Amino acid sequence: MKQSKKGLSNWLLLLGVVVLAVAPLVLIKGSDFSGADGHAENAIKEIQPEYKPWFNSLIELPGGEVESLLFSVQAAAGAGVIGYVIGLYKGRSQHQRNKE
Repeated sequence: MKQSKKGLSNWLLLLGVVVLAVAPLVLIKGSDFSGADGHAENAIKEIQPEYKPWFNSLIELPGGEVESLLFSVQAAAGAGVIGYVIGLYKGRSQHQRNKE
């Protein structure tokens, strides 16, 4: 496959992933994609109602689904970095073996 077609297919694949990640946020209105943080906050309020948090959030996000999206993007970026590093070291190792 030519390099330009390969690059185009990579961009189309990335676009498909973004569409799959954003589509539920746009199409499913009034959904509750809450995470463990909200459940933990409710449990703490039940145990000790007078508890005051040590600090407040810097940014107030519009909903739990946005938090889930940001968490999944963070996880995907981390997995991408780990995969890149593993591939880089494997490529270097193979390159060294081929030189010898």
